[in-house]
Amino acid sequence: KMCGVLGLLFAEESSDCCGELCDGLTALQHRGQDAAGVVVASTASEWASVKFRILKNNGLVRDVFNASEVGGLIGNVGIGHVRYPTTGSGVPQECQPFYVNYPCGLSLAHNGNLTNTEEMRLELVSRHRHLNTGSDSEVLLNIIAEHLREALAARRMGSPRAAGEPFSAPLDAESIFTAVTAVMRRARGGYACVALIHNVGLLAFRDPWGIRPLVFGERNQDFAVASESVALDTLGYNLCRDVAPGEAILIRPRQELISMICHDAPRLTPCLFEYVYFSRPDSMMNGISVYEAQLEMGRKLAQKILRKFGQDHGIDVVIAVPDTSRPIALQCAYCINKPYREGFIKNRYVARTFIMPGQHLRRKGVRMKLNTIKTEFKGKNVMLVDDSIVRGTTATELVAMARDAGAKKVIFASASPQVRFPNVYGINISSQSELIAHDRTPEQIADKLGADHVLFQDLQDLEDAVRSLNPVISNFESSVFSGSYITNDVVLQHDGKLLFTPCASSLSSSNMANS
Repeated sequence: KMCGVLGLLFAEESSDCCGELCDGLTALQHRGQDAAGVVVASTASEWASVKFRILKNNGLVRDVFNASEVGGLIGNVGIGHVRYPTTGSGVPQECQPFYVNYPCGLSLAHNGNLTNTEEMRLELVSRHRHLNTGSDSEVLLNIIAEHLREALAARRMGSPRAAGEPFSAPLDAESIFTAVTAVMRRARGGYACVALIHNVGLLAFRDPWGIRPLVFGERNQDFAVASESVALDTLGYNLCRDVAPGEAILIRPRQELISMICHDAPRLTPCLFEYVYFSRPDSMMNGISVYEAQLEMGRKLAQKILRKFGQDHGIDVVIAVPDTSRPIALQCAYCINKPYREGFIKNRYVARTFIMPGQHLRRKGVRMKLNTIKTEFKGKNVMLVDDSIVRGTTATELVAMARDAGAKKVIFASASPQVRFPNVYGINISSQSELIAHDRTPEQIADKLGADHVLFQDLQDLEDAVRSLNPVISNFESSVFSGSYITNDVVLQHDGKLLFTPCASSLSSSNMANS
């Protein structure tokens, strides 16, 4: 699931974090409008009396959390989640965070998607773990719980050099990190998680490839972990850094934050589509300003336009498809020395059409969401700039709207390459057949959209645009463009279906049954 997660821990134990959780989730609302949820608890209560207070449902943050409901969600530590679904059925029971009560109270919010969910689901069922939904996030939570149980059992047994501890002894950092290490050997795919652990505090961890983003910040002695830095900015936290690939961070009240790399060979391979579409321009992730990355994309796109059409390109005006492509279109217009204009006005009360769950709703949503300023189109050769063309629903409607407004010519430029392949790490692109670029040339795509020309950014240029702001990143997760899956356990077959091969992972894998 391409979702948003947030975790907070206040140093003042008598304070309540739910209000800030709701504000932070609102800042992350662009990452999912399907559902929202929080879990809060207090570190001031006696061990046996701590209650996890949970509220979650389908809808926007403002719809799920009203004043009367939030008033009962007391506690200085909590986690939250906003969701759009890629697995499961989207019913309220599938909303996050999820909760289990063994071997301790444990609640999880997860952004991403696992590639070996079914394999782990079968192992859990064989151990009498009951899974109540079709969500891979519930599977991941139970995998964590199972490995934490094993770590506590090993601690109780002790070793030749140290006596064992009773099972009832408080959870220690070593046991928690041991469990996360086992999870990272076992779980494959993309995951950035925050977890609330009974009588401990807040745990955050990120997959060994760093596919999904996760950052943390500090405000006096309060801590926050979030999918994007914009949530930290909104709440007044100072951004400390990204959670590293394969890293787990444990935040406990009145104690130093501690962290550990829980994988033998982590490597930063972030999702490229985060910078193109999902993340807000005012966010920082992996040491990169999303806004500056999009400006670089615009510059690279301008170079591609000039290579293809030359200086005499005949473009009269550059118009962005709001909102995500604005920085890209602005820089592109500057570089080809043509005016940038606002040609579409957005109704801000309609959800993002790419995230809408059905093609019919997406098509209807475009016309409801956007309207043209006709004077910016009439009699002109217009270049529309969007961040991407996925299914073509939005692009087709936009070209038709430009024609209806009187455009003489319509060129459609995409800041990203052709989206040709399914995604398995948390983006709602599950089938090749739904992609307009599948088995079509740019000329055929232009014909399908009703445009005079369609132009796509080159993958190398897109990667270079983002990498130029952080040269440490050598590779990206770019499977929707390249068809190459970095976890090495996914094969795209000739019929367009995905084959998951459990033994092909490049990361070491342990079988729970043998652990």
